[in-house]
Amino acid sequence: MNLKTPSARHMAIFMLILLPSMTGYMAWEARAVEVTVLEIDGAPEGIVYITDPHVRVSNIDHVREVIDEVNRLNPSLVLIGGDFATGEEEDFTAQEVWRSLDAPAYAVLGNHDYRVGIDGPTGIERLLATSTSAVVAADAYDVSALNDGSADTAFADELAATLEENGVHVLRNDYVRVAVGGEEIVIVGIDDGWAGMADPPGVPATDAFTLYLVHEPSCRADWDADLILSGHTHGGQFLFPVVKQLNDLGVVELAGLFGGDGRTPTYVSRGVCTSTLAGVELRFNCQPEIVLINPTEEQLRAIA
Repeated sequence: MNLKTPSARHMAIFMLILLPSMTGYMAWEARAVEVTVLEIDGAPEGIVYITDPHVRVSNIDHVREVIDEVNRLNPSLVLIGGDFATGEEEDFTAQEVWRSLDAPAYAVLGNHDYRVGIDGPTGIERLLATSTSAVVAADAYDVSALNDGSADTAFADELAATLEENGVHVLRNDYVRVAVGGEEIVIVGIDDGWAGMADPPGVPATDAFTLYLVHEPSCRADWDADLILSGHTHGGQFLFPVVKQLNDLGVVELAGLFGGDGRTPTYVSRGVCTSTLAGVELRFNCQPEIVLINPTEEQLRAIA
């Protein structure tokens, strides 16, 4: 039998057929939000966590749909892990979308909210600087070396003020005690690490469930907490099989629950939106997610 090698022309035709189909699928997946149930011992019921909304005109309808789904879950509390902005805004009018949240909301800011590391080259530079210059040990935490003057603090301050006006309480190296279903929870919000603004507050010893929010998982420490919630990675955005295997083994930490060996349990969320490629949000094998912590029976019925 004579098997012919496909010609360059045939390969080109094949790619012309395949690429639009793949692009269409990846654009669909970027909008296909799923609810991830996270069971955490000791946590109050019904908390929702979302991150990386990157609100802009092109995705505002998608963000509204996410908020509608969050409201449908009737959460006791909503936590948001940063990157509200893209870093390219001239104003924050689109952030009015958060007014429609029906539950109390607490949040931290992310690197895009400081206009730091928001493209490929500067993102890689920040990642390398974090690994070489930042100290992320809980007892000696210091990321001030990353505060090199590139962070747009005026932009972040205006964004935080806008979020507060629209019902989202922004924690910047601060903590709050909140009653959730008759239980107390301590929420500690760490300001953005890549911007060099992270400076964990002193938190009094307590028996209450203690949860830390920090945007970049690489900027977390093994704080005295029951859970750390993070984002930033978009889950890898394109989770090809080899990358997924490395993530599942904990070699890289792009999405999921990490911990063990005495480390503070940390959930890295895939986020609800993404950065864009040529103006289009794309994902592969990495659906956006709403994280639901210790769901109630009512919430389980709602997602069944």
